[in-house]
Amino acid sequence: MTTMPAPPPNFWGDMPENDYYKSQGVTNSKSYFKTPHGTIFTQSFLPISQHDNNDVTDLTSPYVTPVKATVYMTHGYGSDSSWLFQQTCITFATWGYGVFTADLLGHGRSDGIPGYIGDMDKAAAASLSFFLNTRRSDQYRRLPAFLFGESMGGAVTMLMYFQSPPDTWTGLIFSAALFACTQDTKPSRVRLFMYGLLLGMADTWATWPEEKKLGNAIKDFEKLKIMLQNPRRYSGRARVGTKREVARLEDYLQNNFYKVKAPFLVVHGVDDGVTTPAGSEMLYKKASSVDKTLKLYEGMYHSLIQGESDENVKIVLGDMRAWIDERVVKYGPTCNAP
Repeated sequence: MTTMPAPPPNFWGDMPENDYYKSQGVTNSKSYFKTPHGTIFTQSFLPISQHDNNDVTDLTSPYVTPVKATVYMTHGYGSDSSWLFQQTCITFATWGYGVFTADLLGHGRSDGIPGYIGDMDKAAAASLSFFLNTRRSDQYRRLPAFLFGESMGGAVTMLMYFQSPPDTWTGLIFSAALFACTQDTKPSRVRLFMYGLLLGMADTWATWPEEKKLGNAIKDFEKLKIMLQNPRRYSGRARVGTKREVARLEDYLQNNFYKVKAPFLVVHGVDDGVTTPAGSEMLYKKASSVDKTLKLYEGMYHSLIQGESDENVKIVLGDMRAWIDERVVKYGPTCNAP
């Protein structure tokens, strides 16, 4: 019998993590952060000087380049802050940004039942507590600060924005955010009602009918294969409580988009088969923000950064870089984080 080789420890292969991050021009640190809702796994990515040949694991090292702003990133459903998602974190760090990210509750190395978020507000509050702790630190409180959310992480990011004191964030970036599900992925209200008759007993059950959505999410097949190798990816059926919260959150956000006042960039693939671009268009139309930008990409799927061709990824990241660089110059540092 042929034995299948074990998957590599990281998506880039067997190179030690510190060596890989250094080759990308960043330094990485990992830690656990206790919140009232559970302990979450967190990471930071900071740019380093290109000429450095010394140890850059020390964040006080003179070779760690001063950052021009901070970005706080949240991954999507079933994913985590490592594996392919960290490519986005690394990219922003190479642009001169300090990037901070966390595994959502029920995901990756954070507390919780894998794949289960029975209360999106608490999941948002847990990550936000880490983000605000960093945002308000002496090192970063006077710098511009941005929230970034991808897919379901985009919806959670919007909750973080609503939970934050006014003027905490310089701007918001949403990539294929879960503001509206497609017909194929929208939770059935009838099924949710039937499970609800069990008075919460079914909330953690991984019994939701499977959805064939990966094919509509990842266009590049080779990248799909790498994504599926993520050892911390939740690959089971969706849990009832998570689906219930997705349905609730979709309605809540759409009814509260008018409260958004911060500058934002929202990007979406027109052929997204998981979250519909109509949700992003709705945010753009309803938000009270004076500075708002909507980018729709013809022919692109759901995973704009991790699953498209390199050419398409370059287009999306180019738009994000142009937008955030312009806002850092336009709005500058704040006097103090709230």
